[in-house]
Amino acid sequence: MSGIIVHEWLEPHGGAEKVVEQLAQVFPDAPIKALWNDAPDRFAPDRVSETWLSKTPLRRHKGLALPAMPMTMRHLGWADADWILSSSHLFAHHARFSGPARSADKFVYAYTSARYIWHPELDERGNSGLIRAASKPLKILDRHRAQEPKSIASISRFVKRRLEQSWRRDSEVIYPPVEVARFAEPGLELSETDNELLSALPDVFLLGASRFIPYKRLDLVIRAGTAADLPVVLAGDGPLLGRFRDLAASQPGRIIIVRSPSQGLLRELYRRSLAYVFPPVEDFGIMPVEAMATGAAVIASSIGGAAETVIDGVTGILLDSFEERELRLAVERMADLKPEDSVARAWEFDETIFRRNIARWISG
Repeated sequence: MSGIIVHEWLEPHGGAEKVVEQLAQVFPDAPIKALWNDAPDRFAPDRVSETWLSKTPLRRHKGLALPAMPMTMRHLGWADADWILSSSHLFAHHARFSGPARSADKFVYAYTSARYIWHPELDERGNSGLIRAASKPLKILDRHRAQEPKSIASISRFVKRRLEQSWRRDSEVIYPPVEVARFAEPGLELSETDNELLSALPDVFLLGASRFIPYKRLDLVIRAGTAADLPVVLAGDGPLLGRFRDLAASQPGRIIIVRSPSQGLLRELYRRSLAYVFPPVEDFGIMPVEAMATGAAVIASSIGGAAETVIDGVTGILLDSFEERELRLAVERMADLKPEDSVARAWEFDETIFRRNIARWISG
């Protein structure tokens, strides 16, 4: 059986792009159709084809391009395929081709229903006047076209419940792939600079690692350090870098910034931390699984995808709130956790598991 993989757009970095890479491995003969391709080195040049939007300035302005996306996804051109697999966080599940593929079975791997229109509280871009004006008709259209797929898979039970509310569709849960082996097994070499940085870190610290943006709530990682009287390492980069540097300067030795760590350095930060603190409510959350793969314990929210990967009292602690008392008690409970339990749990989300589940799902 031949198929086509459809994705909104391809970028150099991103969790959804990692999923598409895995889909491409499972189905090596399937071409990939995207609105535009900003990651030309990810796949062979003849494997990815773009739409007319790629030739316009709209490819640089996703919010402005949004109203044109549903229509574009309905006119993807002539194709011959037995099935279509849409990797969707916006409108890829609207995908339709002409030719023999017009009647092909459609499968949707859903990261979420479109946050811009269904959940503007989760994405500030949904609060723009243009998108607010378009949201009501787009919701009607989006729900209608979500009835077309033969089957839908969601990335977590958290998203499954969201799709039931927005699309009124049931879905099977297939967790996204995580490169567990890269974090569970030694072999990532460190530069001399990385080794010097590690040697200068405190013996015991809490770790926060993500993009430095408000949504990731790294302020709560700092609060955890204050509550437990422990230094905090913040690893990443982003718009809040200056703010965190100012905080670090005002509290010498209490907040340490590690900007844009290499994967090898991130692995060591996970492994050496007393706990990886992950406050945001995410649809899935790859980084808690990476942390567990190194043997680290995770402190995370009891709401969202991390609550499905972290086992409370076994591989980490799940919190209903990030108030100081709860954070202090969570850190105290770290002593009861075993690194081998975290590693064993992480392997349940390895990319090999994902590939097997996807192949089973499509084959029926």
